[in-house]
Amino acid sequence: MKTLKIFSALFLFMLMIVSCRDEVPTLGTLPDKSEMKFEVKQDLVADPGGNTIILRNLTPGTEAIWDYGTGKSYKMTDTIHVAFKGSYTVKFTALTGAGLVACDPVTVNVTANNLNYVSDPLWTALTGGVGKEKTWYLDLNADGVSKYYGGPLSFFGTEDSWTTVEMLAAGKSYEVIKSELGITDAWNWQPAWKDNTWLLGAADFGSMTFSLKNGAFITVNHKTIAARGTENGTYLLDATKHTLTINDAAILHDSNRDGQVTKWGDIKVLSLTADHMQLAVLRDNSSEGKCLLVYNFISKDYSDNWTPPVSKPTIDEGYNPTFKSGELLNMLAGGSGQARRWKLDAGGNPVDWIGHGTGWTKNAASSSSWGWNDEWTAIANNSWIQFDRFGGAQNYTRNQNGVVTTGTFTINESGNEVTLTDNTLIQNSNSGLNPTTNTIKVVKGFPTSYYTKGVWFGTSYNDSKDEWVVFHYVIN
Repeated sequence: MKTLKIFSALFLFMLMIVSCRDEVPTLGTLPDKSEMKFEVKQDLVADPGGNTIILRNLTPGTEAIWDYGTGKSYKMTDTIHVAFKGSYTVKFTALTGAGLVACDPVTVNVTANNLNYVSDPLWTALTGGVGKEKTWYLDLNADGVSKYYGGPLSFFGTEDSWTTVEMLAAGKSYEVIKSELGITDAWNWQPAWKDNTWLLGAADFGSMTFSLKNGAFITVNHKTIAARGTENGTYLLDATKHTLTINDAAILHDSNRDGQVTKWGDIKVLSLTADHMQLAVLRDNSSEGKCLLVYNFISKDYSDNWTPPVSKPTIDEGYNPTFKSGELLNMLAGGSGQARRWKLDAGGNPVDWIGHGTGWTKNAASSSSWGWNDEWTAIANNSWIQFDRFGGAQNYTRNQNGVVTTGTFTINESGNEVTLTDNTLIQNSNSGLNPTTNTIKVVKGFPTSYYTKGVWFGTSYNDSKDEWVVFHYVIN
């Protein structure tokens, strides 16, 4: 009985093993390459030189993988065009239920050039034209300067394309674009590098050269990715679909994201001109999720001839004003037989230092460190000046703390200068700002809004620095 029990247990165990084996799927036997049927045929009617090549997978139940040197295809039937004469190798691999079957490569000979296939303006923008080559840089150098774009890297949705970029440029919103194109993952973030330096460090990333000299060849010098170094390959630009396929090389990029992209050679062209372009690759190997990494490039010629933009200084409103004939006189004194009384703007911004047309004080406290003080405030609050045109003359009166001095004034309209005969503006002999000159200049004036903005009289000038000391007077 004991022996029978042992035998029964062994029998049941064997049945379990057989049952488990029956549940394990098998891939079957990998077919021999001789069983794969495919065709590589040149259309000599379309191109007598053999530039048009037709690829056909004739093996039922398989998927096609074509590699023709300048590009790849996964279609069962495809037509490719070769611009330059020469020998080309076409490799066919069949994806079967048991795995991949690589077939013997086929060599085709193209006997003549057909440059129509590389004559599109986008080919010229990318390469400079047939028989030429063109070098491109990422738009960020070692000095942290981006010369055209806001930075070298942007982020777009996986369904963005040349078309969505054009639609955005035409003023359409993403909401409208998604609706019209029937897509969902379309958006972008185009950060300014100077505000987001954490994205990647400033560096000399190297160069990328597209050549059309006897073929479509590319050389990429990765200066920041030692493992890549200099890569040499081929490429194919589809000017209709706005795609770029690169073999045996990756576009220039930063080392931070080298491992985030599986296929650096499968590229969407989002924009391309003679001076700048945006190339997008799919980020498909990142914990942050899928998106298009868009690298922004400028041509070597554009970079070499670029000059930093001249920043226009912010000139103060009213600086170096232009008055019509008689307008400055009317502003200061009013019309014939009239007078205007002015006082220092002690409660506002009474004095400033204007360099190259730009002042920097906002109020009296701004200038307290270099001259304005309580004594000035007390004098200003108890003093005024007056320009009048009584009796057909141009009279000037200064009332300082009740002490009145009178005289006349003249105006040099060509220089906006006012000369006070034997007189000055309001004084403070205990201050280094004391305006002792009797010729003053309207440095800032407002021909039509002086009632609210007043006038700024320049009392001293540093010619070498283009700097004025100016006092602000407002109508009393």
